[in-house]
Amino acid sequence: MIRKLWNKYKQVIAYLFWGVVTTVVNIGVFQWLSSGIHMNYQVANIIAWFLSVLVAYFTNKVWVFNSHYTTVKAFAVEFVEFYFYRGLTLLIDVAFMFVGVTLLHFNSPLEKLVVKTLDNVVVIIANFVFSRFLIFTEKKKFKR
Repeated sequence: MIRKLWNKYKQVIAYLFWGVVTTVVNIGVFQWLSSGIHMNYQVANIIAWFLSVLVAYFTNKVWVFNSHYTTVKAFAVEFVEFYFYRGLTLLIDVAFMFVGVTLLHFNSPLEKLVVKTLDNVVVIIANFVFSRFLIFTEKKKFKR
């Protein structure tokens, strides 16, 4: 029974596990840059995004969606697509942080952490949808 459940949900479980790792990277880098060295929160947010997306690409590719490519071109296309769709969720991320920190004045380190954590929940859901249905699709594996 456990094996049956694992086989049915292993992609979601793997995505959630690596999503937690990626989120820890994102929030950790953001907190360190924004609260630790007092960098502008949006600059810190973008740097944290870039590093966490790099972690997400390789973990999603290998351990979540088992994406395989046979050429450098296929790798480049997949990598660019991944960053493109993550760029769309970066816009959500930046807007969410702007509303929380600038408009609602959640400025303390703890308040920024809460805003960033809620932000990540929304972004993770959007990222899964993009990855599962637009980037690492079975149809695309055969076209590349």
